[in-house]
Amino acid sequence: MADSPSARVEKTFANAEAQALALAEQVADRLREAIAQRGVALIAVSGGKSPIRLFQLLSAADLAWQSVTVTLVDERWVAPDHADSNERLVREHLLVGKAAPARFVSMKNAAATPEEGIPACNAELAKLPLPFDVVVLGMGDDGHTASFFPQAPGLTAALDTSSKSLCAAVRPQTAPHPRMTLTLRVLQESRWLVLPLQGESKLRVYRNALQDGPVELMPVRAVLRQTVAPIEVWLAN
Repeated sequence: MADSPSARVEKTFANAEAQALALAEQVADRLREAIAQRGVALIAVSGGKSPIRLFQLLSAADLAWQSVTVTLVDERWVAPDHADSNERLVREHLLVGKAAPARFVSMKNAAATPEEGIPACNAELAKLPLPFDVVVLGMGDDGHTASFFPQAPGLTAALDTSSKSLCAAVRPQTAPHPRMTLTLRVLQESRWLVLPLQGESKLRVYRNALQDGPVELMPVRAVLRQTVAPIEVWLAN
């Protein structure tokens, strides 16, 4: 469970660079604190273009990276060297420089489909020193976060907080590749969730998600509405 559940908090930054600099500092501080308190730190990150600058800054941070385990919030069911692989993105932009000694745990395994890969993925995730110290989320223009895609097959299972599964297979109807994602239960048990958003279009989607409406149409609402984990939404123009 989270250390001290709190309401959603918003922070605003002048631009994406200022946001990335502040977020890299905050994440690094939280990882250092986790290492100091528990000897290890655990972080889950998202893919896409938005977090690349954060990854670059974090890779230069001075901390005991050999005590840090990195995994993903979600992954496309493609080979790790595929252009669309989140693992490839993390290896190229985060697990370099000073962060090279960090341990990485993949969400992709040898199973033909993510549905078939759930048992092996669950087994790997269960070995982690949960809960996560830091989870860096993202959000799409369709209101998805992690791989919680609107009305997608697998969404119900991913959002089921009574499920003991740590991961779920989701098949987006509006995006390529089937996915593996951390479940909502795992996310909301984290010590700290942060959702960095940049640009007017993302701000509009976010404001819409705060309005009344079904989670199934804008699944990011599931994360924004939960009150178990501290969540901060970092906004930048």
